[in-house]
Amino acid sequence: MNIEIRYFDDCPNWKIADDRVAEALHEVGIEKALVTYRQVTSTDQANAIEFRGSPTIVINGVDPFATPGDAIGLACRMFRTEHGIEGSPSIAQIRKALTQSLDASHRPPTKTG
Repeated sequence: MNIEIRYFDDCPNWKIADDRVAEALHEVGIEKALVTYRQVTSTDQANAIEFRGSPTIVINGVDPFATPGDAIGLACRMFRTEHGIEGSPSIAQIRKALTQSLDASHRPPTKTG
């Protein structure tokens, strides 16, 4: 499993997200996850990688928290959690995203026409 945490320095919430990712990985029992970090430093870079704000957690190439119409750019990102609006997805939300990604990677490929 590959996880990338995208962030920019002016937003402290990525450190909270990093801690929550580590806790969710532990709870799910995933010990062999590659967690990398990508600092986003320009609007051009944000546009190129569709950076929806700091933090952005990408699991196996997918941002599971993206919704249509999300703004792209250098801003702190906010998430609706079971505790209200926060600067990071909750551990439960990250755990669910990890589990869904695992389930998707273990499904047999679908046959096409």
